[in-house]
Amino acid sequence: MKKYLIAGFLAWLPLAITVWVLSWLLGVTDGLFAWLLAGAEAVLPPSAHDVTITLRQIPGLSFVVLVVGTILTGVLVTNIFGRWLLDRWDALLNRIPIVKSIYSSVKQVSDTLFSTSGNAFREAVLVPYPHQNSWTIAFVTGKPGGEVAQALVGDHVSVYVPTTPNPTSGFFLMVPREQVRPLAMSVDQALKYIISMGVVAPAASLNSSAPPATPGEADPNPRG
Repeated sequence: MKKYLIAGFLAWLPLAITVWVLSWLLGVTDGLFAWLLAGAEAVLPPSAHDVTITLRQIPGLSFVVLVVGTILTGVLVTNIFGRWLLDRWDALLNRIPIVKSIYSSVKQVSDTLFSTSGNAFREAVLVPYPHQNSWTIAFVTGKPGGEVAQALVGDHVSVYVPTTPNPTSGFFLMVPREQVRPLAMSVDQALKYIISMGVVAPAASLNSSAPPATPGEADPNPRG
């Protein structure tokens, strides 16, 4: 009975978590959509309130509006005029105390992670962590710069080491380049490997017992 209970639980768990995440996202979009409709009711005549009430009752409409609005925003900001408007918007928010600190920090991180021209989270690697005799998967985020780069001796790379099974939290490390071992697996495969705690092995690693080593790589088990 215990075996059947566990097997049934494992069969339904992925679907239950998926439904829960989608329900949470739909709740967030419904709340945002209701807030927009409330703002519209404040400026529209009372005769239009029946329309807003009807819109509130359409299931899934908030998600459709969010997707369409995001696409239209992307179309707008990819041309010269839209880029100019976005720059003016950024300049306005950067003049507001407290808001500018949060907004500018989030914008720098999002531009770095999701920009098509950036290199953040484009490569999965192995790094020695938390000591030289153990290894973990990390993602290259760039190179140290400014005062930090001047304080480091030799060539270093910046990496993000995610935690398991929640990869949204982790550690930022700067490690010598010769200690970084590149991996053939994609970022998606590496994330699946991390989230599953090593249970879901990437296809590229099934036929290989050891990760590829970079030229001039340091001995992972130094002596002396």
